[in-house]
Amino acid sequence: MADRGGLPFPADPVDRFRQTVRALPDRTAVIGPDGTLTFAGLDARTADLAGRLHALGIGPGDRVGVGLPRGVDWVVAPLAVWRAGAAYVPLDPAHPEARLARIAAGAGLRALVADTTPAWLTGVPVLAPGPTGTPAPPRVAPAAHDPAYVIHTSGSTGTPKGVEAGRGGVASLVAGLEQRGVYADGHRVVAWNASMSFDASVQQWVRVCRGDTLVVLDDADRTDPHRLAALLAEHGVTDLDLTPSHWEALAPHLLPQAPPERMLRLLIGGEPVPPRMWRELADAWTEGRIEAFNLYGPTETTVDATACRIEGPGPHLGSPLPRVRAYVLDGALRPAPAGTAGELYLAGPGLANGYTSRPGLTAERFVADPFAADGTRMYRSGDEVRRGADGTLEFLGRTDRQVKLRGYRVELHEVEAALRSHPGVTGAVATVREETGLLAHYVPSGGAGPTPDELRAHTAAVLPGYMVPAAFVALDALPMTVSGKVDVRALPEPEADAERPGSDGSLGSDGLDGEIEELIAGVWAEVLGRDDIHPDDDFFALGGHSLVALRVVSRLKKRIGVVMPTKDIYRHPRLRDLAGHAESLRAGRTA
Repeated sequence: MADRGGLPFPADPVDRFRQTVRALPDRTAVIGPDGTLTFAGLDARTADLAGRLHALGIGPGDRVGVGLPRGVDWVVAPLAVWRAGAAYVPLDPAHPEARLARIAAGAGLRALVADTTPAWLTGVPVLAPGPTGTPAPPRVAPAAHDPAYVIHTSGSTGTPKGVEAGRGGVASLVAGLEQRGVYADGHRVVAWNASMSFDASVQQWVRVCRGDTLVVLDDADRTDPHRLAALLAEHGVTDLDLTPSHWEALAPHLLPQAPPERMLRLLIGGEPVPPRMWRELADAWTEGRIEAFNLYGPTETTVDATACRIEGPGPHLGSPLPRVRAYVLDGALRPAPAGTAGELYLAGPGLANGYTSRPGLTAERFVADPFAADGTRMYRSGDEVRRGADGTLEFLGRTDRQVKLRGYRVELHEVEAALRSHPGVTGAVATVREETGLLAHYVPSGGAGPTPDELRAHTAAVLPGYMVPAAFVALDALPMTVSGKVDVRALPEPEADAERPGSDGSLGSDGLDGEIEELIAGVWAEVLGRDDIHPDDDFFALGGHSLVALRVVSRLKKRIGVVMPTKDIYRHPRLRDLAGHAESLRAGRTA
């Protein structure tokens, strides 16, 4: 049987996993910071958990939450959910509890796979991923539209929206990446880098179904360039999937100067590749030092819609994957001529089912495909592109206020809604500046209003770390254009603290008090490229962000045994406050 393009329908990933288990039972399937599993071992663990889910009556159409730390069970849980016929819903333990509770309630979970029962969860059974001797459930033959996972992205209405992808879309993704050569022939060793809450994780972990070995990176591995380079060498990793922002931090340590014995293949996506990075990677490919592919696709099209090798003079998105139809259309849904800008619409079996419990939004973004004449839909991406004479697509920007930050999709409206939810704020606008990153301007409701530290703590309690602004600027009023819209160009930059001790280099890091302050100052100096760290410095004002925050908490755990979630850095951004918090955690652990 073939699809409309004459290509055979791809096999379901779970069926491919079963074939792999039969052919290669003793091959290593998963290497994690907490252990290793062969394919036979992974088969047994997933069968056990799937059997327990089946015993609860869970099957096709149901949703199961997954809230686990990085480790081998990151692979066990979603694969077991699929074997039971259900869809998994990632619930990152690092995200604010209020957000997790809202996502879980909206998803209508039938169960949660987690090590412990979280305080924010009620009325849902919790299953630990460890083996119990439960027999495997009957084989489930999924339909293409059966839900595979629900991943939540930033929402323009102020709340996250759940994108429900189907099993057929995942199968089409794997087959398309294989046919395009992004997934190389033979058995590879793949580093799982992305958060499970990020849709790029799907194209990483699902590779175990085709016989590839997964190396699950913990946060210390993925954010420390020296540790990551050593781990990639130790396990013979061949494929690394990451964002351009992440690669920029790792490149000096992972881009070899001489041709390596084992060329590393990079799968880069999540945000546009800067021209300078493109040229560097293209040169490295020409010199035989590294191989890189640029992948593009909204979450609504099951991870990837286009792909190309990074080569040649400048960035582009390449061409659609097999089974993907890409249209560049004008405002009247007419094809835009080659070289002319238009909005990108995407169609094919990879289209998601829609947004959970949001029929209006689903109807708005998933519209009838006028070029198919068979009732199928196309997704209105909001990305402005143009098609070159050779058929490749060039990304030009967005048609709305959605932005990408270190690979994560951020609706500025959701950030603004979180700002305005503070009782001391009457108006707010979020923007992105190259120097600052995510920037918030706000109008206090009266009196002094909330301080930037108070507003940062407030937003950190409701937003994931990557959506918390790096700087906050209070204004008497938001500047407006003559048409009544916020004049973004008139918004002032954050004021530099010229009076801060050490800002002129005269005092350097003087004033640091105690082991923890000195430790944190040393980490900040290293990862932020600063040598004048002062106790009153603000982590985000110095240029810190989520990847750097992960390195800070990793170093605290390694050096003094303090286990701290990254969200604590958003709540205590000043060095002295963070050191005091770390000291209290250490004292509590000792007690």
